[in-house]
Amino acid sequence: MKLVRYQDASGRISYGRRHDDGRITQIDGDILASFTDTGIEAVVSKVLAPIVPSDILCIGLNYRKHAVEGNQAIPTFPVVFMKNLGALQNPGDPIILPRRLRSDEVDYECELAVVIGRECYNVSKANALEYVLGYTCANDVSARDWQIRMGGSQWCRGKTFATFCPLGPWIVTRDEIPNPNSLPIKTVLNGQTMQDWNTNDMIFDIPTLIEFLSGSTRLLPGTVILTGTPHGVGAARKPPVFLKQGDDVSIEIGSIGSLNNPVIEET
Repeated sequence: MKLVRYQDASGRISYGRRHDDGRITQIDGDILASFTDTGIEAVVSKVLAPIVPSDILCIGLNYRKHAVEGNQAIPTFPVVFMKNLGALQNPGDPIILPRRLRSDEVDYECELAVVIGRECYNVSKANALEYVLGYTCANDVSARDWQIRMGGSQWCRGKTFATFCPLGPWIVTRDEIPNPNSLPIKTVLNGQTMQDWNTNDMIFDIPTLIEFLSGSTRLLPGTVILTGTPHGVGAARKPPVFLKQGDDVSIEIGSIGSLNNPVIEET
């Protein structure tokens, strides 16, 4: 099932089920508890990010070839950082290049996002996927100058500017994706494919990440986990390719769909 969060003409925000023919029918209930498809067709004014997360946890250096392109050692444990909730952006809305705290090195990163459906704490790898509501596309937009040189040796400053976490266009429930580590994943910038790989190259697969992140830690329902990006990021290209005003970025993941955002400058 594809779960869509949307706004109607009156400004009311609701959830719906997207059908294969493109129709969206209204959902009654809480997607993080119990819900039903009413079958009543929804009138959608705008598609929104499919969830307002309780937390956004992110994993760095989680694809083997991406670690190699950055001349980084393969990590022993998952590399964890966070984005604040103000980084969330809707499908179709712009990625804003920072100008108050200026960055001229804003990069794209296609990522598979995992949405946790119920609280998990000390979950084992064997049953980790039982705690997943579903999956969506994410763009871990990154200001490399702030991430690497000006961020005080940690990544959060360069990763959490406004609009730096586009999500969407919907959540595909876990029953439709039995193996999240077998999905093609790509970034397309202005019609040119920049990243094109598969989630089977993850160093730490999805069950391992959930086991690790829930270790001695409560993951609340609605937690979103960004699971890392494959090789082909702009910063690693020669010459580097960074986002600029007027660009168009699409994140495409097999069995999920396409997340598209234009790029503008902050005013």
